Amino acid sequence: MTTPALELRNLCKTYQLPRKGGWFGGHIDHPAVRDVSLTLPPNAILGLVGESGSGKTTTGLMAMRLIEPTSGRILIDGSDITGLDPAALKPFRRKMQIVFQDNYSALNPMMTLQRIIAEPLHIHGIGTAEEQAEQALALLDRVGLHRDFGRRYPHELSGGQRQRVAIARALILRPKVLVADEPTSALDVSVKAQIINLLLDLQRDMGLSILFISHDLSVVRSLTDRVAVMFNGRIVETAATESIFGDARHPYTQGLLSAIPVLNPRDRRPRRFLSPAEIQAATPRLPGAGSTPGLVEVAPGHLVEAIAG
Repeated sequence: MTTPALELRNLCKTYQLPRKGGWFGGHIDHPAVRDVSLTLPPNAILGLVGESGSGKTTTGLMAMRLIEPTSGRILIDGSDITGLDPAALKPFRRKMQIVFQDNYSALNPMMTLQRIIAEPLHIHGIGTAEEQAEQALALLDRVGLHRDFGRRYPHELSGGQRQRVAIARALILRPKVLVADEPTSALDVSVKAQIINLLLDLQRDMGLSILFISHDLSVVRSLTDRVAVMFNGRIVETAATESIFGDARHPYTQGLLSAIPVLNPRDRRPRRFLSPAEIQAATPRLPGAGSTPGLVEVAPGHLVEAIAG
């Protein structure tokens, strides 16, 4: 059996929020991510979708150990990294990298693009200064920017160009796992398509495994092999991409699909606007499910959150 590039097992994140009443009101627990389990195979792209506040970005940050989980386990290439201290975690940082949504704040405005891209090599002590600079310029060229851009600064670039630099920096260490957190959400349509094609090319050439986080289902359909749908901190449906788009079973997934814009009016789906309470009430009732909502296999590889029917 092939070892997953990234595996999340029963991952949870709970924040403590102050109660109303100021300093003396105590705290309440807010579960942002609830019992999330995901498997990202080698050389594959897994889409993680859901509306704002569903917990998808928190899940991605926990997968990279940039946010500490409350409970659960994180495995990179079969190794459990959940409890590693910073020194023990550092070698695994070479295997896992992230591209953030806000590329402007993610790039140091005081550094040239060459230094920004080469910085991970410097942190990990890989190569001489000349070798680091050459690798950075070569990767700059690989993501579609001329090597002369190496002398520029982030403020001199467009949003699409900055995202290319962010991708180059994430890939300079040749990681096995890349988390892409809404990398196209701030881009116009033509630039978005260019970044999608770039990610596909890099994924094929470098054998990357990508966790692609997005609320844009059109992008997800064109890029991913499999999709997991998050609602209220939980995975409510996961299946191969075409199964999600062609045979969605959960009411929340169906509502997301109904909101996708289409060019031909004949292809429009009836829009479904369901409140969280209505979605909860419409949770599928299926044989084999438990008394509390949990994932049930309804077709090979197609899991849907359901309760006993």
